[in-house]
Amino acid sequence: MKHFAQLIQQLELSNKTNDKIASLINYFNEANEKDKVWVIALFTGKKPKRPIKSALLKVWAIEITQTPEWLFTESYSNVGDLSETIALLLPPATQTSDLNLYQWIEDLHELEGKDDETKKAFILNAWDSLETNERFIFNKLISGNFRIGVSSKMLVNALAKLSDLDSAQITHSIMGKWDPYQMTFAALINGEHVNTDNSWPYPFCLAYALDSETQKLGDIADWQAEWKWDGIRGQIVKRNGELFIWSRGEELVTDQFPELHFLMDVLPNGVVLDGEILAVKDKSVLPFSTLQQRLNRKNITKKELDAAPIGFFVYDLLEYNAEDIREKPLAERREILEHLINNIDVENVLLSTVIKASSWEDLAAEREKSRSINSEGLMLKKLDSHYHSGRKRGDWWKWKVNPYTVDAVMIYAQKGSGRRANFFTDYTFAVRDGENLVTIAKAYSGLTDKEIKEVNAFVNKNAIEKFGPVRTVKPELVFEIAFEGIAESKRHKAGLALRFPRILRWRKDKPASEINTLEDLQQLLQATLIT
Repeated sequence: MKHFAQLIQQLELSNKTNDKIASLINYFNEANEKDKVWVIALFTGKKPKRPIKSALLKVWAIEITQTPEWLFTESYSNVGDLSETIALLLPPATQTSDLNLYQWIEDLHELEGKDDETKKAFILNAWDSLETNERFIFNKLISGNFRIGVSSKMLVNALAKLSDLDSAQITHSIMGKWDPYQMTFAALINGEHVNTDNSWPYPFCLAYALDSETQKLGDIADWQAEWKWDGIRGQIVKRNGELFIWSRGEELVTDQFPELHFLMDVLPNGVVLDGEILAVKDKSVLPFSTLQQRLNRKNITKKELDAAPIGFFVYDLLEYNAEDIREKPLAERREILEHLINNIDVENVLLSTVIKASSWEDLAAEREKSRSINSEGLMLKKLDSHYHSGRKRGDWWKWKVNPYTVDAVMIYAQKGSGRRANFFTDYTFAVRDGENLVTIAKAYSGLTDKEIKEVNAFVNKNAIEKFGPVRTVKPELVFEIAFEGIAESKRHKAGLALRFPRILRWRKDKPASEINTLEDLQQLLQATLIT
């Protein structure tokens, strides 16, 4: 545990990718074999099952520290993280522990099904055996909330340098289903388990946002253009008489989309499709808000099936006749894919349309039609490109339409977490509704470090009310908020919801009296419904 806590501290203190990779390599060179497996699991989102509710940790911490609840709440509000608050308030440890990370995880696993008194005795003894930074990690193991600032790509690059293995092979090896309690480190990174699971997906090929003029990409004849859809990126896997549907987040979502189960009977074995799960009716894509009605539902009623029918737009073919064909050029994969999908005569599994244009100017004109069909813009893919693991600059680009924008005033602020725990970085914005202000979005990205410090100083000086960690502030700071879409919403007071809101810029030139109104947004909503 000490070694892992040191790693976390090094990763938190550095903002340089190479330094973080070096810290990871150093850790993997020295750590216990089982600990290595669990670090990969934690950094790729495979959390141990929570044996204890966070509320009990709070109660026990208040009890043994004899901290008044109001003071604990105030401390939590200031720190911004429950695990860290408890770790800081606890008295110094009176004993030491040399248990490894995996041993703590296994001991926590053994608590499942035990009574609260047994759990409490274990937790109090653990707190009394760990230093402050180790307690913080221990508490995080219980809460399951690890946000360390290590991307999957960074982890893969560290493992690739450590092992001299290809990064694509490692990416494939660590994604999908595997059991950290059973897996060895060598077997994991060498992918010894990859071919034993019929459901195994491939790492997704991703695109960079286009950051230059399209003319700089060369001859348009060398590129394939498709619509960029706003749905759930997924892979459909058919192997050995079984069908599996994976989301890009490595979540098995087969049961959520029964409309696609017929593919079990029509797809040949040894096929993996890459595409987008969307709400589709009469071969037309419905807004993302319709798709949201179907997400994360274990039991789906007939009413929900009718209200949000599901379809799959197929982008690519990764496996055919049980052969990995990702190294074939896109043009060749597309030819095989067309032959496969054109033999499936159904309305809800559709081949992604290739948009024909003789020049970049003509393609730009086509791109302007995006929002009328609920698309975010275009995808540009080089015809000779392989299906890479992750992103490879120059092969695939996202050419999105410009976002919608609205000028809004900040009315609430809350402190962030991790390195931002001491700054107000999570903001709530409002527009005018007559003489009142009505909230329309929350956002926490888009400002520079300097601007964050300026906003933080404003909040500290101009807070009006306090509700737990949230501060109500004077409605004076105006920001331009960008968003990708707008939809009706019964869950929000404004009656609408913004898709992917983020701060575009701080409008220091505009007073709060000139922000947009709720009527402006309602008109925008109606305009999108008409188109």
